[in-house]
Amino acid sequence: GATVITNLFSAIPYVGQALTNWIWGGFVVCDATLKRFYVLHMYMPFVLVGLAGVHLFYLHETGSNNPLGVDDSGDLVPFHPYYSHKDFLGILIMVGLLIQVVLLEPDFFGSPENFIPANPYKTPLHIQP
Repeated sequence: GATVITNLFSAIPYVGQALTNWIWGGFVVCDATLKRFYVLHMYMPFVLVGLAGVHLFYLHETGSNNPLGVDDSGDLVPFHPYYSHKDFLGILIMVGLLIQVVLLEPDFFGSPENFIPANPYKTPLHIQP
C-alpha cells in the first residue's frame, strides 16, 4: 500500500523521483518510511488543530473578508458568543454520535459474517488451496 501511494509523487515532473526517495528515506520502502509515516500520523492532527485555532484567532481579531467592498459595519455579528456556541454545539453533537456508535452500537457497521463461528477444518469456498 505505501509503495503505490508514494509512487504517485514520482509522477511530478523534474522533482518526482527525488521527492519519492526523500519520502521513503531511501530507494525502497523501509523502516525509515514506516517511522516517518508513524510520526506524520501522530503529529498531523495536533498541527491541524493548532492551525485551526490560529485561523479562528485571526478571524476573530480582524473579521472576515468583504469582497464586494460594501460598508456593512452596522450588520456585523460578533464571533463570540454566536458562532463559537454554534461550533461548540456541532462538535458536541458529533462527539455524542461517535460515543453512541463506539460504546452503544459497536457492531453497527460490522458484517453479519463476523458472527459465524470459525471452523478450522473447513476452507471457505472463495479460497483455493
